[in-house]
Amino acid sequence: MLSLGETRGGRARPARLRILHTEAATSFGGQEFCIYKEMVAMRERGHHLEALCQPRAELGERLREAGFAVHLFPMDGPRNFIRGVTFVRRLLRRGRFDVVNTHSRRDTVLAAMAARLAGTPLIVRTRHLAKPINSLYAYTWLAHRVIAVSAYVRAQLLEGGAPPESVATIHSPVVLPQAREGVCVRRELGLPGAALVVGCVAIMRPEKGHGDLIDAFHRISAAFPQAHLVLVGDGMPLFERLRAQAAGLGLADRVHFAGRRHDIGDVLAAFDVFALPTHREALGTVFVEAAAMGLPVIGTNVGGVPETMRADVTGLLVPPKDPAALAAALERLLADPALRRRMGDAGRRLIRGQGLFSAGRAANQVEQAYLRWLEELRAKGAAG
Repeated sequence: MLSLGETRGGRARPARLRILHTEAATSFGGQEFCIYKEMVAMRERGHHLEALCQPRAELGERLREAGFAVHLFPMDGPRNFIRGVTFVRRLLRRGRFDVVNTHSRRDTVLAAMAARLAGTPLIVRTRHLAKPINSLYAYTWLAHRVIAVSAYVRAQLLEGGAPPESVATIHSPVVLPQAREGVCVRRELGLPGAALVVGCVAIMRPEKGHGDLIDAFHRISAAFPQAHLVLVGDGMPLFERLRAQAAGLGLADRVHFAGRRHDIGDVLAAFDVFALPTHREALGTVFVEAAAMGLPVIGTNVGGVPETMRADVTGLLVPPKDPAALAAALERLLADPALRRRMGDAGRRLIRGQGLFSAGRAANQVEQAYLRWLEELRAKGAAG
């Protein structure tokens, strides 16, 4: 359990914590990647971390490959819930964990209930979503404290009635992309050498606004005949509908669907402008990745997106679901190479130069939050 390390230079080293992360999702998206990055960064700070996932969860597979202990248990259905609470309670007692950090509703109810029964000192729920919160049950009764991945998400929690002192804002960590030498995505996609490339990287879901982006690109396509739009990501059935939309607008040869890619650094290096007109976003780490690669970014003024950039310095913000405003922003950047370069340089300095959104910075903030909350709960228990 929690103990201070040996002193160095007259100061105690941070306590080595035993932390269990839980996640019910079996797919792997931004939320799961955030958990993965945080666990790696916290391990590098000397803490012991394990995970609880469902069988066949991609997060569990990746964590095991990275050397973490991963416990598997099905979380669907009332029978599994009862068995799961018993399983996790035993796991927590045996592992003498200081912290349980949950991430989704299903695993929160199961693991937090087990942690309460096991007497785990600190239960934390991380809120990754920008959706309206219908109930604070999992945030104020089951969990002791909450981490919000953006100031926007924290505001949602406070509006719902969560006490301000119980909610900390810690931005999701971002592993900065790198472009590989000798790789040319433009050549791979058959783009002309003089092409102006607008790019987007996002899973294809309606709320990501791909349809708005194709509409906006159509509006400026005649004025910029050398411009091309590259969409990176997959997601049926929207993928085929977007293809049909582009073809229906006569843009089949100028809108390129690259599918799902893992070489994000190589992909971003092929763009001149990054644009993602999302309708809803808790934070938007892809805007951070694009800025780190020196790209001017266009985002929508929703959720945590404004927290990822400096408006009119590293990129442009437009209203959501407004293809005309998005087209105007595209036109402004495509017509002005100096502005693109200035915004791209400012974004690179902000992200790479200042270390904002780095995994190390996020891990330090998480560590400090855990230690502060453990001390608060210990003092509260002693007073009670």
